Amino acid sequence: MGRILRILIGLGIVGAAAFWVMTAPESLSEDSISGLEPNVTNGETVFYAAGCASCHAAPNATGEDKLVLAGGQKFPSPFGTFVAPNISPSEAGIGGWSTIDLVNAVKLGVSPDGAHYFSAFPYTSYGRAELKDLVDLKAFLDTLPADSTPNQPHDVSFPFNIRRSLGGWKLLFGGTGWVMADDALSPELERGRYLVEALGHCGECHTPRNALGGLDRARWMGGAPDPSGKGRVPNITSAALTWSPEDVAYYLESGFTPEFDSAGGHMAHVIENTAKLSPEDRAAIAAYLQAIPAVSKAAE
Repeated sequence: MGRILRILIGLGIVGAAAFWVMTAPESLSEDSISGLEPNVTNGETVFYAAGCASCHAAPNATGEDKLVLAGGQKFPSPFGTFVAPNISPSEAGIGGWSTIDLVNAVKLGVSPDGAHYFSAFPYTSYGRAELKDLVDLKAFLDTLPADSTPNQPHDVSFPFNIRRSLGGWKLLFGGTGWVMADDALSPELERGRYLVEALGHCGECHTPRNALGGLDRARWMGGAPDPSGKGRVPNITSAALTWSPEDVAYYLESGFTPEFDSAGGHMAHVIENTAKLSPEDRAAIAAYLQAIPAVSKAAE
């Protein structure tokens, strides 16, 4: 009996060591962005395409105040309530971060001190972003107003508050492969894929998740329960969204639907961002949504 116990303890130690190694945060080095000169103008485009202000502006901020990225918005989920942090260029925010710190946070979900970020931060989508765009984004963020509002803690209970376990979650649901994995896309569809699957992270809301919070790619953009527990995020594949590409592009610019309705809720914030993109980018998003496989309403 004592020998069996020793074996079990030994296996437990080996398993714990393997878990510790496999779940270790991985970061890119400064060399990975060497030679990439920041372009603030492109950084502004990335900022709006990625919807940074929609989450990181203070609650109820409007107009120019949305460029003060003080954080504080709360996002309820089945795993707890997450609070957006301050990412303004202040000491309370990311004022002390280097460019590679931001790249690792956005692309890999790793903090400057080497801890995993919760996946409420959509790094599984942002992981597809090009390094040059993230370098440019940091340059633009540094031009925004600084704010000293302190960060608020997340309200996440055990065991979901164990950050090291997020390394295992990343192994299961991370990766930078495209959902529309076609290597022969037109330039417009390629741009649309990049805007939707990477920067715009549209699938994070419009795609259902499994019990562990991973996206169900088999029902990509097929609609999902609202994380708050109230209502649904709509299916925006061609099975449910019957608008023309021109209708979609106009909606992304104006917020008005072909039925003379207007965007509301969180989508109104998305429209504030897409309205600032170029007409070509909005058309590319519309083309992508028309091209992805339809998810029938019966599968929602």
